Amino acid sequence: MQYEIDDDPSRIQPDAVWEWLSTEAYWGRQRSREDVMTQIANAWRVVGVYRADTGAQVGFARAVSDGVTFAYLADVFVIDGHRGDSLGKRILQLMIEDGPGRDFRWVLFTGDAHGLYEQFGFSAPDATAMVRPARSPS
Repeated sequence: MQYEIDDDPSRIQPDAVWEWLSTEAYWGRQRSREDVMTQIANAWRVVGVYRADTGAQVGFARAVSDGVTFAYLADVFVIDGHRGDSLGKRILQLMIEDGPGRDFRWVLFTGDAHGLYEQFGFSAPDATAMVRPARSPS
């Protein structure tokens, strides 16, 4: 199968992103649809993967950044049935290496796919990193 990958925000199909994140993602399921739509709209960059034949979105990633030195990678996914064609690598290549944040300090939180992210320079945090966990709403 052929795929198109690009960073054009106007091509993102919010319904497809919401569908996957709200049912398949082990992270962030506490977000509402409105939350996800706001995150997509306010992202510094987005990358989408689309079937060349139908245009249906089958992959996604977004980044938040100060646009100068730092970026946070989030919500990276490829829908089952489309995995195995290096689409994850292609998403990260466009998002990180081929994008305006190539030389930034990038961070992400993930419980899987460590081997993929290591190919793009991600590693365990060093002594300069600290994290304040999210709080449950009161």
